[in-house]
Amino acid sequence: MAAALLAALATGRQEIGWSLLYGAITVVVPGALMARGLTSPLSRMSPGAGAVSFMSWEMVKIAASVAMLMLAPRLVPHLSWLALLAGLVLCMKVYWVALLWRGTKKS
Repeated sequence: MAAALLAALATGRQEIGWSLLYGAITVVVPGALMARGLTSPLSRMSPGAGAVSFMSWEMVKIAASVAMLMLAPRLVPHLSWLALLAGLVLCMKVYWVALLWRGTKKS
């Protein structure tokens, strides 16, 4: 949200901010959907069920991401594909920062 607000303020164009925010949402919502699905009791029954559950939820995540990208021109007025792509990449890179940050915590 901060990057979208900063982009909108820096460019003076609201559609840039909305496009960047939608790009980030396109990463976050399917990722949260997959995380929620993987916490179900069915995925913890056996290692085989866990693997099948992971693959199934990964396919759901990809399908949700593709569907959201296809809906983008209808949902975001004056969509900027470049800003949407920047939001996607920025949000995916934050996952790595979170993993690195989590790994450097001292106990």
